Amino acid sequence: MQQDKHPDYQPVVFRDRAAGYAFLTRSTARSEQTIEWDDGQSYPVIDVEISSESHPFYTGKARTVDTEGRIARFERRYGAAGAGEPG
Repeated sequence: MQQDKHPDYQPVVFRDRAAGYAFLTRSTARSEQTIEWDDGQSYPVIDVEISSESHPFYTGKARTVDTEGRIARFERRYGAAGAGEPG
């Protein structure tokens, strides 16, 4: 493997400001900002707009689509498929 070809893989804190949630992981992403973590060390921090703590799918606040209403509206407009048509 060639040396100095790959970026540094280092500990980084990703912070979701909307949810007030942060987690420490490893990444090749870089940041000039730092944050002091629970273990007393300082790590680069990257602010993200959405994470698993604020995403509607993971929080259970996902919007459901009213598919039954769409089908009923289609049948009212065009009639039930095959109903009353000669075969």
